[in-house]
Amino acid sequence: MLLIQELCRKTSLTDTLAVFGGLTVALCLLRFTWKCWCGFRQFVLSEQWQVDLRKYGQWAVVTGATSGIGKAYANELARRGLDVVLIGRSDDKLRMVAKEIQNEYGRKTHTIQVDFTEGGSIYSSVAKELQGLQIGILVNNVGMICSDHFAYFLETPEAEQKISQIINCNILSVPQMTRLVLPGMVDRGTGLIINISSDMGVRPQPLLTLYSATKIFVTYFSKCLHAEYKSMGITVQCVAPLMVSTNMTHNMQVNCLVKSASGFAYEAVNTVGHSSYTSGCLSHALQSVALSLLLPDWLRMSTFLIRVLRNLPNTKTYQRKASQEKKWLTAKKQ
Repeated sequence: MLLIQELCRKTSLTDTLAVFGGLTVALCLLRFTWKCWCGFRQFVLSEQWQVDLRKYGQWAVVTGATSGIGKAYANELARRGLDVVLIGRSDDKLRMVAKEIQNEYGRKTHTIQVDFTEGGSIYSSVAKELQGLQIGILVNNVGMICSDHFAYFLETPEAEQKISQIINCNILSVPQMTRLVLPGMVDRGTGLIINISSDMGVRPQPLLTLYSATKIFVTYFSKCLHAEYKSMGITVQCVAPLMVSTNMTHNMQVNCLVKSASGFAYEAVNTVGHSSYTSGCLSHALQSVALSLLLPDWLRMSTFLIRVLRNLPNTKTYQRKASQEKKWLTAKKQ
């Protein structure tokens, strides 16, 4: 303390500020360099340094496995040598995906038909189906969205039912499925849990309020669970993608910003062992950085931007459809 006081007396205010300024710049450069290295390792070196996923166990469990990211993860995990438990709502689609995996990769499959929107009643039957399987990987992918376009919370169609469904599907499924498989992983001292969140689980998104709120739960749950169990050999990875061409996004055209489900799953699985939190692919990581700089929270949450989003052509079309549907439901009740 005396040394600091003596230095302050001997140096001018300008010199002191210069020292602090230099230290600040150095720390910022170190932080930037570290982030660049982490990104390079996560998205570039991971192509060559792929983790052997078979070390976690024989079986991988994938929820929402009949289409989109879930189906792509199931195929990618089978390609890398794991047998796959497929969980979804449509029995026909489950059998179709199972047959594809068996024919393409020669891996064992097991299907479980449940509807995650039904809530806690389904998990006892899921637990029975999983008994006796050495589950090394769990992919909590199943999810749904309230509406196709930007809309106020009170414009949610059939709100009473839809609110319960999205909470059951997007939130409840994650800890419940984790509860079923985590004890076996802890007993063996190894395991991997991949929770599919969203970039909207990093930053709040008005007009997609309920969906964004459910995804922040997935993000926080994943980070906390990883902190609790990493010392026991369990890896919990949170994947927060942006736009992927799936049924939920109306199968948007794939381009430099929008990834195909299979392409995204390939890159995202490569990041296992390199990061416990990831955007899944380099394109989405760069977009996430750009959005944080160009669309800060104060602008994202502003009335101005909400009005802009509300005036998008697709949003106006949705508003008309929602209004017509509301009138039809009101007339039906009368």
